[in-house]
Amino acid sequence: MLPYFDPEYENFNQRINPPRVCIDNTTCSDCTLVKVDSMNKNGILLEVLQVLSDLDLHISKAYITSDGGWFMDVFHVVDKQGQKVTDDKTIKYIEKALGPESNLLGANKGSNSPGRSVGLHSIGDHTAIELKGPDRTGLLSEIFAVLAELQCNVLAAEMWTHRTRVACVVYVNDVATGQAIGDPRRLSRIEDRLRHVLRGYGGGDALGALANFAVGTTSHVDRRLHQLMHADVDVDGVTAQAQAGDGGGEGDDDRPAVTVEHCVEKSYSVVNVKCRDRSKLLYDIVCTLTDMEYVVFHAAVSSEASYGVQELYIRRKDDKTLFKDEAEKVIRCLEAAISRRVCEGFTLELCGRDRVGLLSDVTRVLREHGLTVTRADVTTVGGQAMNVFYVRDPSGKPVDMKTIEGLRGEVGQTVMLSVKSVPAATAKTPDPAAGGGMSKTSFFSFGSLFAKLRA
Repeated sequence: MLPYFDPEYENFNQRINPPRVCIDNTTCSDCTLVKVDSMNKNGILLEVLQVLSDLDLHISKAYITSDGGWFMDVFHVVDKQGQKVTDDKTIKYIEKALGPESNLLGANKGSNSPGRSVGLHSIGDHTAIELKGPDRTGLLSEIFAVLAELQCNVLAAEMWTHRTRVACVVYVNDVATGQAIGDPRRLSRIEDRLRHVLRGYGGGDALGALANFAVGTTSHVDRRLHQLMHADVDVDGVTAQAQAGDGGGEGDDDRPAVTVEHCVEKSYSVVNVKCRDRSKLLYDIVCTLTDMEYVVFHAAVSSEASYGVQELYIRRKDDKTLFKDEAEKVIRCLEAAISRRVCEGFTLELCGRDRVGLLSDVTRVLREHGLTVTRADVTTVGGQAMNVFYVRDPSGKPVDMKTIEGLRGEVGQTVMLSVKSVPAATAKTPDPAAGGGMSKTSFFSFGSLFAKLRA
């Protein structure tokens, strides 16, 4: 006879020791301390960092430990303006997301799972599309043009590029009904068209053949973009070869320094990172290590001048240190994860009334003026488009001001769009006190594009 097993017994310690979070604005004069104590579980550090990352809080220092079945973290954070976190709504959100009422000790969220090999996935009133493949000038414009032609309204999108690769998550619904697209035949047609666009004009070559879809729950977009791009790091050596090439516009001084050492007496592998400090740096590193199935047991994070310095003590999930042949892959993957969020050139921030085909028109104008979109963040709030495009000259040179003047002459005078220069140094080293270190800000409008709505 099998012994009786109480399913509640496994969670007993969790119920009597729920997660605790403390927001401390008195200890330090220049930052807020976020202290988290909890029972330990796999992936808990990443879940905490996701909450802080979603709030755009910059971590200047952190002390992390999770030995002995208990998880204790202290994060020194400031907001986007470099100030303490004093907003009552933000504080209450952190307390709810990380405290006793949270799901911090529950089952891992779906966003942590790799996607299924399906082209499209319907969720609620929208359909999530995930794409990855070889990057080229004008690709985003072509993607949005195909979606507009197929009567898909883009509600939100985020795109990253790194070296020769691109990953993109797009949320769409049907133009006529405003609902998710559920017809299998229509989904198949959309998938075929987008696959064709991703393969490009040389679809028969090895690089083009890597274009494919990978769809998961996409509840945390940054995580999925990391997973999509991480899967390509070793594909036929393409990305590794690109990284060993001309540097992709990064100077040797700007490339992250990553080393992996073995602490035999403590049975840890030690990952050391030094690079230009920026927002979400720790999140990107822990996200990559988690996806590679390593566990962070201890970590010390600090900022030294304009650089971030991180020391992480990790083991494999089987509680063993890294094998010798794993170190090189860890270094390569972390270098890619750190670099892929960094953008240089100009940011174009567009706000105005949304309409079907707007993104297709905007990105077409950028392409016609010889600008490459290296990153995009597209959202729609209450019928208003709030879009940010990071653009640069395809050759890697700074964007010519004559090009900006050309854009000024082509667009109308109704909806304002902010143009901000992001020099290489400040792009990687945001100074919160200086409002992000942007310079050369000017304004022009995309009014003629929005005017089509009224026609």
